[in-house]
Amino acid sequence: MAMYARDHALIATPIGPIRIEGDDAAVMAVCIGAPGSLTPGSAAAVRLAVEQIAAWFAGDRDSFDVPLAPARTPRGEVLRQGLIDVGYGDTLSYGALAQRLGSSARAIGQLCARNPFPLIVPCHRVLGSGGALGHYSAGDGTPTKSWLLEHERRFAKRTLI
Repeated sequence: MAMYARDHALIATPIGPIRIEGDDAAVMAVCIGAPGSLTPGSAAAVRLAVEQIAAWFAGDRDSFDVPLAPARTPRGEVLRQGLIDVGYGDTLSYGALAQRLGSSARAIGQLCARNPFPLIVPCHRVLGSGGALGHYSAGDGTPTKSWLLEHERRFAKRTLI
């Protein structure tokens, strides 16, 4: 596999700037609230992520089909997929997701806190027990998580791609 120089885009969104890092093959990181000058990026995977994130914010997309850098372990891939499988407009508690994935609520919390792809890997859909919003490590924290959930609830009522 050819190696490509790391590229980035910095885009304006309703929750603040989002930086997407990657190369032609995969997105390597997403950062909500990143500083810097807006730039569209040029690498294929970065541009694809920019397009899909813009469509998500417009309410025209409910999932992402972006190549992501692989998790460090096979178990990490399983846990990442478990987060992705929490549906658009839905939420699940840390405990319920842990049970589904054969893990612990604490481990799911750590998974969410260390998620290198917020929004694309939707850790914002994981809540505390009893529906408590819980923490969010991206953007402005809990207000960002609340905004993302409300956005999905608004658009989940219509058919999306």
